[in-house]
Amino acid sequence: MTSQAASSARGARRIRPVRLLPSAITILALCAGLSAVKFTLDHEYKIALAMIGAGAVLDTLDGRIARLLDATSKMGAELDSLSDAISFGVAPALMLYLVLLQGNNAGWIIALVFAVSIVLRLARFNTLIDDDTRPSYAGEYFVGVPAPAGALIALVPIAMLEQFGEGWWSEFYLVAGWTVFSAALIVSRIPTLAMKSFSVPPHLAVVLLVLVAVVAAALVLYPLVALMILVAGYLAHIPFAIRSQRWVAARPESWDRKPAERRAERRAIRRAPGQRKSSARLRLRRPSVR
Repeated sequence: MTSQAASSARGARRIRPVRLLPSAITILALCAGLSAVKFTLDHEYKIALAMIGAGAVLDTLDGRIARLLDATSKMGAELDSLSDAISFGVAPALMLYLVLLQGNNAGWIIALVFAVSIVLRLARFNTLIDDDTRPSYAGEYFVGVPAPAGALIALVPIAMLEQFGEGWWSEFYLVAGWTVFSAALIVSRIPTLAMKSFSVPPHLAVVLLVLVAVVAAALVLYPLVALMILVAGYLAHIPFAIRSQRWVAARPESWDRKPAERRAERRAIRRAPGQRKSSARLRLRRPSVR
């Protein structure tokens, strides 16, 4: 074996553990989801919610790190789907049943509906990945609410129970309705924005960093309130995502443009009628010169 080949082999041995990093993060997300059930059984609901939140963050990181390291693999994709099914389907369903749905015979059915909705959503996501007929802009939108977001939405009643105590938000029928609503969002075909479609102008970078710091501080000091606010903000973005996706779908010529360029074009189109009206008013008010 030549020295060059030996060095290449040593380099491959050094790189191989790094390529396992995304799968290790996926395993951590799985452990976080299962730990949420353990803390629920111990009546530590706040820690259980934190475990699901940690799993959602880790689930976001593993895919990005895999693409960054060029370490994507079929095994990693299957492991990620299995982890998501347990962490965001089985674990939240068990939490909801054990905490708020156990007192009614229909509670277990509601929990099953939510868990199955997560599994169906993941199966559809895996199918769409291999669909070569999708338009180029489709990667900027999720079809339905992603599994981590759907789990956090469904767990809002538990967060309110832990923050405010017993109330109308912990009534069985309201919790059941909210859980079914969350499941419907997860299996729906409504578009929701993917994180990679967001971009920030350079002059707003400082504002974004300050906002991130505020959110981080809120999650540390008031985690349950911050969770409720983030869920409300996420739900509020859905009408915008639907309108944005319809606008792009109706304009094939814009499919290959960057999301920021398309947003600038939409703003220009919205401002154009107003600019024409204001210029017309100015012409009417301007005195004629003879």
